Parts: sequence; structure tokens; C-alpha cells
Amino acid sequence: MGCKNAMASSALLLMALLLLSCSSMGSAARRLEEKAPPKEEYPPHPTVPELPKPELPPHPAVPELPKPELPPHPAVPELPKPLLPPHPEVPELPKPELPPHPTVPELPKPELPPHPVVPELPKPELPHPVVPEVPKLPELPKPELPHPVVPELPKPELPHPVVPELPKPELPHPALP
Repeated sequence: MGCKNAMASSALLLMALLLLSCSSMGSAARRLEEKAPPKEEYPPHPTVPELPKPELPPHPAVPELPKPELPPHPAVPELPKPLLPPHPEVPELPKPELPPHPTVPELPKPELPPHPVVPELPKPELPHPVVPEVPKLPELPKPELPHPVVPELPKPELPHPVVPELPKPELPHPALP
């Protein structure tokens, strides 16, 4: 099955390449025709004189050969049909008499004892297990770690740059209708 798929895909690829090459060749030929210089006029072809047919001698006469005479077919004598002995008669055999089918007596259904009643057993009461109490561990005090003191550094004062004020351009107001 894989071979058929490979053959089909390769045939499809070949068809696509052929179509692509035909379309590109057609467009290239059209461009060549559009850009081709005008055709030059050539002088007409010179006429070729006809050569005379050579005269051949007539065909020699072939004498007719006589038909060979074949001897007549020999006569095949008819053979007598072989005599076959007559078919032997098969005597009819008497049909064997079969005894009648014995009748099967119907067996009585066996009487089964009734299902025994299963008494309901009381659910056993299981004592609850005693869970021993886990003694509480004394709480340990949290150790206090001293905070490191970070000295305050003075902020350096930077001078603010002076931005000159720009004059506002005056735009004419559009007239409202």
C-alpha cells in the first residue's frame, strides 16, 4: 500500500512540475514575441526545375507455373461401433423397518426443601480504642536578635537646572459660522 502512495505522490509532483514549466515557457515566449524586432523581408525561394522521369525497361514476363497434382485422399473405412454389454439391473432393496421411537416418560420435578432462614446476627460492639494524650512541650522563648544600626547618610543637594520659558505661539481663531 505504501508503494502505491509513493507512486501517486511522485506522479502528482511530476504533474505539478510539468504544469509549472509549461506556464513559465508560455509567458517567456510571449515576452520574446513582444520584444522581438520586426521580421525582415526575404527574397522568394528560387524555383527548382523538374527532372525528367527515367525510362525503365518493361517488366519481364513470368511464365505461369503448372499446378501440382495431388493424389486423392485415401478413403478411411468406417469402423463398426463396439458392442457394449447391457447395464445390469439393480434389484430394488426393501426398505428396512425401523422400530418406533420409544416414548420418554416425563420425570416429576424434584421437590426442593425451602431455603433455610438465616437469623440476623447482632453487630458486635467494638470498644473504642483509647488514644493516649501527647504531653505538650514547653514553649521556648524566641531569641531576640539585635538589629544592625544603619547610619544615616546626608543627601547630596543637586542644583535644579533652570528651564527658560518659551513664548506661546499665537494661533488665529477659526471663525464659527
